[in-house]
Amino acid sequence: MGSPGALETLIVERRDGVVTVTMHRPAKKNAANETMWAELRATFEDVAGRAEDRVLVLTGAGGDFCSGADLSGRGGPGEAARGPGAGRTVDDGTTRDATPLGRMRRVNAACIALHRIPQPTIAKVRGVAVGAGCNLALGCDLVVASEGARLSEIFARRGLSLDFGGSWVLPRRVGLHRANELAFLADLVGAADAAAMGLVNRVVPDAELDAFVDGWARRLAAGPPIALAATKRLLQASLASSLEEALEAEAAAQVTNFGTADTAEAMAAFLEKRDPKFTGR
Repeated sequence: MGSPGALETLIVERRDGVVTVTMHRPAKKNAANETMWAELRATFEDVAGRAEDRVLVLTGAGGDFCSGADLSGRGGPGEAARGPGAGRTVDDGTTRDATPLGRMRRVNAACIALHRIPQPTIAKVRGVAVGAGCNLALGCDLVVASEGARLSEIFARRGLSLDFGGSWVLPRRVGLHRANELAFLADLVGAADAAAMGLVNRVVPDAELDAFVDGWARRLAAGPPIALAATKRLLQASLASSLEEALEAEAAAQVTNFGTADTAEAMAAFLEKRDPKFTGR
């Protein structure tokens, strides 16, 4: 997909290499409907292709991050009863698979697009981040929460199993036994407990959340894009790699880095006792 163009459910702002994506359905606590999933996918793919975007911050409007998938109206649980061949034409006149499996695959496409973004990503979490909204936050590289934030793998309370990559990302964040607890019991977890178990990186007072995340985002935006993207790939691949494979991948990445202008600039800045200015070349 190319640029997402006009958006109904997201606000996208760019400043100094930081792109902030705000989910904007505050009356629904930013629950994601079909349109939002499509717009998230398009936006994530757009950011991934923009060299000028150095870091992505994902957040929600109205005091909440995301209350998960919008199960009311079109795409809600009752739609599954209509049968596997029903409703393939959607509101905009295009033809898409509107079966339950087809809808889930579009949700999955948004998840894949998030995890494929080569730039660092930060989830800025206020209020609730539950269900798919929780896994949307956990899918980011860094998670910063306000003191009042609450996270939950709430699916079991709705008679559902994990989605939006929860079965993949949750054990990697907190280990299998803790993942079982969070998924089976579906409890709401406060910010302090979320930090203690490794669900979030930092917890800060609500009044300080914007400034704290902005500080991290600016530091990342000023960093070396090629090296950071390589580091992200290496870390993501690590759990599926042997030590030998990881070392080989690290060696290949360093060979690439040593051929860049950014590494030369970093070396020169070190010798000249100044901050480097990275250009992504």
